[in-house]
Amino acid sequence: MPSVWRFDAIGTVWSIESDSPVADSARARITELIDGFDRDWSRFRSDSQVSALSVGGSIPAPADTDAMLALYAEVSDATDGAVNPLVGGSLERLGYDRDYSLRAQPPIPAPDWRAVLHWKGGILRLDEPATIDVGALGKGRLVDLVLDELAGTLSGGVVVDAGGDIAVRGMPQRVALEHPFDRTRAIGVVELADGALCSSAVNRRAWGDGLHHVLDARTGIPVDAVAATWARADTAMRADAAATALFFDGGPELAHRWDVPWVRMLTDGRVQWSPGNEAELFV
Repeated sequence: MPSVWRFDAIGTVWSIESDSPVADSARARITELIDGFDRDWSRFRSDSQVSALSVGGSIPAPADTDAMLALYAEVSDATDGAVNPLVGGSLERLGYDRDYSLRAQPPIPAPDWRAVLHWKGGILRLDEPATIDVGALGKGRLVDLVLDELAGTLSGGVVVDAGGDIAVRGMPQRVALEHPFDRTRAIGVVELADGALCSSAVNRRAWGDGLHHVLDARTGIPVDAVAATWARADTAMRADAAATALFFDGGPELAHRWDVPWVRMLTDGRVQWSPGNEAELFV
């Protein structure tokens, strides 16, 4: 029987399933790893690095800066700027802020991040006040870090599931694609051996009529054409980034360049998928 360890962290439920139990020492390292990532990148924490940087200036670049912002650059280029790591201010404007006020004000576009956000020589700098939000791929990055930490200490297979962003090593899984309008149903299933599957949907982190966490950074307005996306890749960070990109024009082309199979459901109920996609779809 596989061992299962469940816990809450970074605002979601984690489940780690493994052929062998996760030792207390490994659990302590995982807990520290997740908290360290949160202290670096969470805009919801007043003591985080990105909160300190939000007034502008510079800080020592947190771990994962190069990996995440380099991938952001690819996604931003592919979506013509719709995906932007400075979208945090736009989310706060709509009420998705540190206090979860959920009181929306008129939307604002995110700043041109290429002009004001810089990272070089171990320094992360903002030329003006802005709020970094790495939600487009940050959870995927953290799933990869946790999986790597566990794989070095466990014998046998392991599955890391952080609120539906899943990475698998040596333990094949059959994963349902949750219907974005009815959580009791699935639109299909994916067989996942080694690799990652990440999803995003407008019914998650939604707080008002048409208000949810997936914004077009160019306008600050939540997307309304795509309801949910799923992407499979060799790493969770890349799958997470592709799932975000698929809400916008240019996302399918980026996924094709990355050789990432995908599925997405539009808000009118239609389902689209990539050529050669191996998901079993109930449509």
